[in-house]
Amino acid sequence: MAKTDRYKNGGGMLVEDEQELLRPAASTRSRVEKEFLPDGFERFPSKRSSEVGNDARIRRRVPVRKGILPEWIKTRWGRIAAIVIVLTALTAVIATILATRNFLLHDPRFRINSSDSIQTMGNSQLARDELLSVFGSDIGRNIFYVPLAQRRAELEQIPWVEHATVMRILPNQLRVAVRERTPVAFARIGDQIKLVDAEGVLLDMSPAMMAARHFSFPVVTGISPGDPLSMRAARMGLYVNFIKALNSDGQHLSSNVSEVNLSDPEDVRVTIPVKSTDLLLHFGDTDFLARYRVFESHLSEWEQQYPQLAAVDLRYNGEVVLKMANAPPAQNAKAKPTAKPAHKATAKQHKQADTRRERRTRR
Repeated sequence: MAKTDRYKNGGGMLVEDEQELLRPAASTRSRVEKEFLPDGFERFPSKRSSEVGNDARIRRRVPVRKGILPEWIKTRWGRIAAIVIVLTALTAVIATILATRNFLLHDPRFRINSSDSIQTMGNSQLARDELLSVFGSDIGRNIFYVPLAQRRAELEQIPWVEHATVMRILPNQLRVAVRERTPVAFARIGDQIKLVDAEGVLLDMSPAMMAARHFSFPVVTGISPGDPLSMRAARMGLYVNFIKALNSDGQHLSSNVSEVNLSDPEDVRVTIPVKSTDLLLHFGDTDFLARYRVFESHLSEWEQQYPQLAAVDLRYNGEVVLKMANAPPAQNAKAKPTAKPAHKATAKQHKQADTRRERRTRR
């Protein structure tokens, strides 16, 4: 048979004719196989991975899933036994809860025996007896029968108490913690002097206790117990802003103020003692410190020129209005400060301001 040598696919391998090329190659046997295996022995052809995977899936044994419940519970008597067990467990739990509740509510160890079992904290202005008066009906009562939320609300009805907390301390004690209000001024109510905080809440205190506390505040007028708390809070907010402005430079100028009239929310009227008389100053509702500086810098000059000076209106930009004691409005003087603000009030503005004052006076 003639053999044809050629190159295939442009490669460098020398092959014979196509029949030789298509003939399967004889299986090669290793030296160990030649020695120990007979000549006619053929190795099994290796299976493809896909075939091996199929065989494995076929031969795999799927385990049978068993239920969570045991076999005996699937029977009639097993179900009855399971129901009995569940009911017995529930009965035991309920009995335990009831026994615990009965123990907590009736055992004498949880009874408040006296006022010594009530602790009080945070009260410096209020006496302990004033706080304990809220818990008078709880003496001798089981601690779990004390309505904490109700007692807290009753404590906060006391004017001095801003916030209260009531808690149980086992086995038989109560702890009461209060945050008291902080007074910021004296308030003249009729012929009485009371204290008032920044929210407009009026606080009672005996004169002896006021003297013992060494309070040093201006006296506020223009608020009344009959006014809504929101109105009193707004006016006291104006007072607080005024005091903060005067003290903002660290000189504590508010110590010169003896009385603050808050009846007009657009005009803070302040009484300041000067030598042997009291001057009434109109500050408006803004620029308190700047207007006080104008008054302070010209006070000595005005005293020399106007011995009968009784009031100074500082609300107008560029000038102040000086009012004399027992003098008609026509004789009141207008003074122009040396340090003038940026804008100057017109005559029309003065007329409008006088009209507003007349209306307020009529009211």
